Amino acid sequence: MHPVIKALSEYGPLVVFFAANARYGIFTATAIFMAASAIALVVSFVLTRRLAKMPLITAAFVFVFGGLTLWLNDETFIKVKPTLVYLLFTVILLGGYWMKRYFLADLFGAALELDTEGWRRMTLRWAVFFAGLALLNEYIWRNFSTDMWVNLKVFGFAPLTVVFAMAQTGLIKKHMIERDDTA
Repeated sequence: MHPVIKALSEYGPLVVFFAANARYGIFTATAIFMAASAIALVVSFVLTRRLAKMPLITAAFVFVFGGLTLWLNDETFIKVKPTLVYLLFTVILLGGYWMKRYFLADLFGAALELDTEGWRRMTLRWAVFFAGLALLNEYIWRNFSTDMWVNLKVFGFAPLTVVFAMAQTGLIKKHMIERDDTA
């Protein structure tokens, strides 16, 4: 999938959530977020004929916790959703780490070829990063306004993730497997 279309399908629902929250409030924004997530999944499937695991898992959480938010008229559920998603990723990565099964290799293996030590270190780093995001989400939603939380969710978590990913360049270069394509 073209990187722009991929970014729109992954981050578009979040931007729509932000705009809807600013205009209509958290409950309407949650309903719109759910619809935008469904549309993004459909568009992604139509373009690629498959559904990527991470957007699918994230959308499932949006549907469950967004549904609970609307059904119970309690914004806590949509605010806790990122914490649970980040903790799920942490647990999956750490579980794989302890079993010496590095799931990031499955996820990024087509784009990156790292040695085992590289995947091991990358897995541990991402697990710790996701745990940190979970803690940050908990701190913000419990101590600041809903609007502040939405702003962080949209303009904080995504840029932090990009910066963290870019900070892995040294590790990637050090553990990249060089292929001899002259054969």
